Amino acid sequence: MNIIKISASLLLAAAAFKAEAAEETTLKKVFGPDFLIGAAINENQFSGMDVAGANLVVRQFNCITPENVMKWEVIHPAKDSFNFSPADRYVDFGEKNHLKIIGHTLVWHNQTPAWVFQDADGKPLSREALLERMREHIHTVVGRYKGRIKGWDVVNEALNEDGSLRQSQWMKIIGEDYIEKAFQFAHEADPSAELHYNDYSLENEPKRKGAIALITKLKAKGVPVTAIGSQDHIKLDWPSPELLDATLTDFSKLGVKVMITELDVDLLPSKKKNQTADVTFHEQAQAELNPYAGSLSAEMQKTLAKRYGEVFAVYLKHRDIISRVTFWGVSDGDSWLNDWPIKGRSSYPLLFGRDHKPKPAFSYVVAAEHSRQP
Repeated sequence: MNIIKISASLLLAAAAFKAEAAEETTLKKVFGPDFLIGAAINENQFSGMDVAGANLVVRQFNCITPENVMKWEVIHPAKDSFNFSPADRYVDFGEKNHLKIIGHTLVWHNQTPAWVFQDADGKPLSREALLERMREHIHTVVGRYKGRIKGWDVVNEALNEDGSLRQSQWMKIIGEDYIEKAFQFAHEADPSAELHYNDYSLENEPKRKGAIALITKLKAKGVPVTAIGSQDHIKLDWPSPELLDATLTDFSKLGVKVMITELDVDLLPSKKKNQTADVTFHEQAQAELNPYAGSLSAEMQKTLAKRYGEVFAVYLKHRDIISRVTFWGVSDGDSWLNDWPIKGRSSYPLLFGRDHKPKPAFSYVVAAEHSRQP
């Protein structure tokens, strides 16, 4: 596929795409033949407090991921205490509305309480004790939703930017086979569930090579990893369509499914050159770094729309290996980018605005499907 040629056809298709058609068209219908189309949803949406957001989810998407309620700090806040109520409501919402349900996330270095890695005296656990704690957590959580959740993000963000394994507490105490063990425990708890490795900035070559080496090693050992999840928290100018294409081409050789798990486009400026999605990264607030506090300009709306169009043109080229594309949020007002890396900014990274109506980017995404080449 010639990406430049596709981009030109996108402009023509999107220009002819009428606003009323956007209101009637749904992402799940448009992309149904290609891949699942999902959104990360928050507790207000699946609990019924955000009625407009919940209705948008049901109308537009066929797959959901929980933003926070299945992370360790929420679902297992204390050693002998599980908090299943929010997660139960999330799963119930998905089943009631016939949505494919994703579990997120079982093993991560962030949003995991300190007690997980400590004994009763606050000292670091032994390898054996931490493995047992991991096994108990995974068996309890995955086992509770056995047969109801399609797939789990088993291990999240285990790689450094240079492709080496992150020196997390999991790594320091257990060793690099903690990843293998996490997948083993998840498979034991639900043998039918798809099991994913999930990470960001995999378009950066060193990190991509590290991910490929990790998945290759796991597969060679018979570890039941069924998918690699590329988060694709991307910028207006990074990664290029060519780099996205090269990344997906490399992943196509792994023999696992490929998923775009946390898609959004950050269009806000930064003082630091930043291609990460590390939640611990922060910048100091400055007025010039929040240029669209009131609304997004028409020019920037068009820039965002073109960016989404070219990204989806690449995804569609690789629709034979991509099984899911999930946006990280439902509408702009829900996005984590309003508070990261600077708290309180107005971000516009998704297809639906704060009014839950489709933005111009929606039309370009739909136009990408209509203009794709076989």
